[in-house]
Amino acid sequence: MGDATLFHRETYANQMAEQLLNPGPLDESARSGVFLSGIRRVGKTTFLRQDLIPALEARGALVIYVDLWADPGKNPSLLVHDAVRQTLQQLQTKGSSLLKRIKGLNVGAAGVSLGLELDKIGEPGGTTLAQAFEALVAKTKTNVVLIIDEVQQTLGTDEGQALLHALKAARDAVNSKPGTPGRFLFIGTGSHRSLLAEMTSRRAQPFAGALSASYQVLGKDFVQWQLERIGAQPGLTLPSLDAAWAGFQTLGHRPEELLKALRQLQQAHGTDADTAWRIICSTLASAAADADLKAFDDLGELGKAVFERIASGDEQGVSGLFGAESLAFYSQRIGSGVDASQVQKVVDKMVGAQLIIRPSHGVYTIADPFVRQVWREKRALLAPPDGRA
Repeated sequence: MGDATLFHRETYANQMAEQLLNPGPLDESARSGVFLSGIRRVGKTTFLRQDLIPALEARGALVIYVDLWADPGKNPSLLVHDAVRQTLQQLQTKGSSLLKRIKGLNVGAAGVSLGLELDKIGEPGGTTLAQAFEALVAKTKTNVVLIIDEVQQTLGTDEGQALLHALKAARDAVNSKPGTPGRFLFIGTGSHRSLLAEMTSRRAQPFAGALSASYQVLGKDFVQWQLERIGAQPGLTLPSLDAAWAGFQTLGHRPEELLKALRQLQQAHGTDADTAWRIICSTLASAAADADLKAFDDLGELGKAVFERIASGDEQGVSGLFGAESLAFYSQRIGSGVDASQVQKVVDKMVGAQLIIRPSHGVYTIADPFVRQVWREKRALLAPPDGRA
């Protein structure tokens, strides 16, 4: 029996697993890779872990999952190489959990000999990712799926670009081999739609030509499930389904915000439930945006000025943050002189806190497009009419 506190999306997961493992004529680009985009906190990671991975494993695939935001201070390339290394180690370790899970894939319980130097995966002169995935497919005789959550974190560094090129080389090495018993398949997810789209459309990108898709946010059926689950407890105040669905959309389809709103509704007395609900959802949506924006405020006046410079520019990113024009802009905003070294320190803090990302050398953009959108909306509301001061 499944966990009653989880809303499973089996139909969506099964459709995606089939599209990836058994693509039809119109879905063959999925074999080149799948890049799935959706804003933060809408349930992507939960879907990957609780629904998609089990659906892939039920079809015999061996899945390696890496979350690049799980350890923000660690180089994304190292996180991926560590995950691959751990999988290979489990494969040749007697009694490992991986061997027990894939015991139906012609792999003995005593493990297998891979003939690879696992300690040197990804190192110069060591085992390449192509060699590692070729060994995995050959020994397990099945499809191997690598899922990288928040894949846009690989952009903007030499190591990240090298990782993507190495994964493309692994894909080509495995999938072009005649008579291969399985394929190497790649899924990248992220919260920055435009950056993920560029990873599949720009010819210079390793995964150009891969499938770019939007994550299907939770729908009205999820809201109904949540109301029924909570309504099983007597004495609780609930909005109507239509009002709850409208509020969920106001909250950006974010499950955690829906629960927060339902908790607050229990404190509303003497007011029609649906009326109180609409006020609560509107207030929470604004508060969530303010909390995200406050992270930039905490970096001081220079941090806010740098954020403004980035958020005002193109969604794909802005360059010249350390140039004379930008320095003059910061100085005007904070009322004192600014040099490039000060800006660099603030930018480094923003990158470290995952507030901004660097899609390419010298180019920066806001990590969460929702934050950028809210900032722009607030600025528009505060702008003087007709440009008058």
